[in-house]
Amino acid sequence: MVEQITYRRVYEESSPADGKRVLVDRVWPRGMRKEDAHLDEWLRYIAPSSDLRTWYAHEPSRFAEFRRRYLAELRDAGHRQAAEHLRDLAAHDRLTLLTATRDVDRSQAAVLAEWPAGKQ
Repeated sequence: MVEQITYRRVYEESSPADGKRVLVDRVWPRGMRKEDAHLDEWLRYIAPSSDLRTWYAHEPSRFAEFRRRYLAELRDAGHRQAAEHLRDLAAHDRLTLLTATRDVDRSQAAVLAEWPAGKQ
């Protein structure tokens, strides 16, 4: 298993060291043209549910609970196919997870960077 997973903002410049670049947001980043994102994939169905995103509202004090709820969502049938695909990508390639979120260390990308290898 490769397990070289990083994450960062989609607005940052791409690098050959990124490996596969996968956007993990449910909605397209504001102001970003598709050709400027340099994505390999947009895996929108791995993103947290709208209800969970709304509840979290990127409040740092809620991150631990957001993480717990999001990991539970990833085990649900609705996320299963996207989750399996992400695990497969992580097993074969260096992977950079992209998000438009300003606080990337408290985002779904940060949770996902730990998750495929079972480091929850």
